[in-house]
Parts: sequence; C-alpha cells; structure tokens
Amino acid sequence: MITPPAGQLIAVPLQHPPQVVSLGFGLHGVRDRVEHWLLPELYALHIYDWHGSLKIGAVVHPIRPGDLSLIPPGTPMEYRYSGPSPHLYAHFRLTGGASSIEIPTVQPLGPLASEFRRRLGAVSSTDDRAQTSAAVWALLWEAAARRREPEPPAGDQHAAVVTAVGYIERNLAGPLRVSVIARHALVSPSHLNRLFHATHGISVSTYIRDQRAERAAHLLRDTTQTISSVAASVGMPDLQAFNKFCRSRLGAPPSRLRPQSDRSKP
Repeated sequence: MITPPAGQLIAVPLQHPPQVVSLGFGLHGVRDRVEHWLLPELYALHIYDWHGSLKIGAVVHPIRPGDLSLIPPGTPMEYRYSGPSPHLYAHFRLTGGASSIEIPTVQPLGPLASEFRRRLGAVSSTDDRAQTSAAVWALLWEAAARRREPEPPAGDQHAAVVTAVGYIERNLAGPLRVSVIARHALVSPSHLNRLFHATHGISVSTYIRDQRAERAAHLLRDTTQTISSVAASVGMPDLQAFNKFCRSRLGAPPSRLRPQSDRSKP
C-alpha cells in the first residue's frame, strides 16, 4: 500500500511505461451519491467532467470538470457526487525504478483538459497495448511536468505567449509553423516573435528547437523509449535529421546520450 504524504503528493516511478489493465469512460453518481473505492494493486488516473469531492485520507479535494487525479495502489477513496458524474479513467501498474517523480493526487488541467481528454479518449477503444501504454505514459510525464513548473504570476506573460507556449507543448511531436502558432494565439507572426523576444529573449523558432532538444535529452536519458520513438516524439521522425540535431544541440548522437545499458536500442 502506498499512502499519499502530507500535501497530497505521491512519488511515481516513470522510468518504464505503464502496464494498462483497463481504460475507458466511467459514469457514477446515478444511484448512489457516495461511493468508496480501493484498487489494491493498480494506479488510478481520472479526468473528471463533474462537480463533487474526493476524500483521500483526511484530505477532501473539491472536484471540478477538467481536474485530473492520480491515486496510488491500496489507497482508500471516498467520492461524493452531485448527480450523474462521467469521467475518463485508466487503471495501470508501474514497475519501480531508481528514482521517482512527484505528482499531485489532484490537479486542475486548465486549458489542457480538452487535449488530455482527447488523447486518452482516442486510445480507449484500441486493442494495441503499446499505443495505450504510450498514451498513458505521456500524460503522466506531462502531469509531472506541470507539477515541476509553477504557473507564472498573473500579468507576468502576455496572454498570446502563454497560449503559444501551450500550443507548442501539446504539438511538439508534429510540424510547428510560426504562422499557425500565431493564428492560435490571435496575433500576427511578427508580433508573436516580438513578444517571445521580450519574454524569453529568443524567437519562436529558437524556442521550439530548445523545447525539442530538452524533451529529446530527457526521453533519451531518463526513459526506455527507443531512439526512433523519441525522434518521432519531438517532431523529427527522420533519424538522420534527428542524429544531426542531437549532435548540434546536445553535443552527441542519440546513442551516446542513452544510459550505458540502453545503448543497443535503435
């Protein structure tokens, strides 16, 4: 049994992909307004679309649409519903590793909620275990990243920069064009570049390359994801181009950035 510590943060081993046992859509609160749950051996990840509360130990968390919870195995949960309460869920196992990442048991996803729902919902009906595992693994890492990177103070960044950064983060695996990012941020490409220079000291394109380099370095050094999968995850499925990018931005080819035991993985 893993008990969430004070402050409701849990240490989660994310070095290896999860073994997803069940994933799909749930509906509660139709008959009973209070339910008690416990999964003895599985983690539970939920993305909520309802108002109510979740009690973990002595701590009661208000639940709102767009909140995400991650509950470790063996943790008693008490849910209180205000009516029919739908959510997306994933139940999975995680194997231990040398280190763990702290993730809140409950956190608001804010503007990322719809994107998290879309990505989890997209694999809810697939029989491809590798695809399901990869989707849940990616969401867990992003939930951990939100924990490590506090929200900027109100007024600290222009709204267009905040929107653009969120769009880049969600779409790093695909092609990213400044014109498209600017359209989502509701400003012109030239104005967005000026805002990025004022906020980050670099252009939008340089920011994108920096983010790709940072994510590639993390995935190569800290996970068991294959090099070809890492390349695709940062928007460079061409392995020759990815190799050149790593040499230029990270100082070594991808194979040299891996832990010694993983260097044989293509």
